[in-house]
Parts: sequence; C-alpha cells; structure tokens
Amino acid sequence: MTQKVLLIVGAGPGISLSSAKKFGKDGFIVALIARRESALKKYEEELSILGIEAKGFTGDISSEVSLRASIESVLKTYGKIDVLLYNAAAGKPGKPTELSPNDLINDFNISVIGALSTVKATLPYMENGTILMTGGGLALTPYADFASLSIGKSGIRSLAHSLHQELSPKGIYVGTLTIKGFVKEGTYYSAENIADAFYRMYENQDEAEIIFEEN
Repeated sequence: MTQKVLLIVGAGPGISLSSAKKFGKDGFIVALIARRESALKKYEEELSILGIEAKGFTGDISSEVSLRASIESVLKTYGKIDVLLYNAAAGKPGKPTELSPNDLINDFNISVIGALSTVKATLPYMENGTILMTGGGLALTPYADFASLSIGKSGIRSLAHSLHQELSPKGIYVGTLTIKGFVKEGTYYSAENIADAFYRMYENQDEAEIIFEEN
C-alpha cells in the first residue's frame, strides 16, 4: 500500500476527529478505534463526505485483549501504520484521598498502559513511523480535584519522553503535545488548532514534547 495510514486510538468528536480530517486531507487513510460502533459509523460518514477514506474498529482500551484484537484488525486491513495518535485518557474526579486504588488503576490503565500496549502492538508494522500522544497541562501543574487524571497525564508525558529516547535511534519519532488549557471551539485551544499542532509535530519530528499554550 502506497497511501499512508493514520491510526487514532481513543477516537472521539474533538481532537481525534479534527486530527483525522487534517491528516486525511493530506492523503492519509484513517483507522479509528473506539468502543461504540455507532459513533465510529458517524465518524466514517463525516470523513467520507470530505473525501477521506476512513474505517472504524471497535475496541475497549481498558482491556488489553480487546485493544490488541482491534489493532490486529487494523493491521490485517492495511498491513502497516505510518502515524499513531493515542488520544485516550480517563480520570475519575476526586482528591487523592477520595480515590480508591481501583479507581486509580483503572484510569491509569487507559491513560498510560493502553498507550504502551498500542505502541508495542504497532511497532513491528512501522517503518520510520510517527507516534503522537495527547498530553495535558495537569502533567506540569497537578490539580487535587483531578488527581487521577493528573497522574495519568504525568504518566503519558514520562512514557512519551522515554519512548522518544528509545525509539529515535531506530527511526521512529515519538512526541507528546502538552495542552495547557481546556479544549473549546472558537478559542486558541480548539480541536482544529490542536490537530494542526499534531500535524506540525509529524512534519518536524524534532522535539519529544511541544507545550501547546496561548502566549
């Protein structure tokens, strides 16, 4: 296959869909992984209207078995992944002492472990590929009421930097976009602007972390 393939894990209507449009308009085929088949069908239709080839694959990111099965389906369909965007995160609201161990483990599993599992499953099918991860300002400035999400964003940031160090010598670029604001349309932090930033990271491939903030 000569066309490049973008895989988005944690597909949703905001950053994921805007990124699918951005890369798709540049000729990428888009594969989307999310839990709900009905949502995936909507994304497929919206992208198809724009002339973008896209296909959804159902998978539960909180389950390594389900996640790996969905990635295998993507690879059976396209045979390769050129760009991976991991855009999944979870965080039950609550202060640290209000969270149960299971709350923290379940959220960390989606925010960080799922990312590593995805990377390990796709790496053998990447050649000079790109791995992008959605980070957040909570990694830099934790907030007690969102302790679990803060820990998850810290984890994804550390994972991205570690993978960057490991994989750069092998021709694989890994980068995280640390978004220091709430995603909201009509603002600097719109999903479209964030998608543009991810695309610039794909093009430039120079820094392990880009801080996305309004000056």
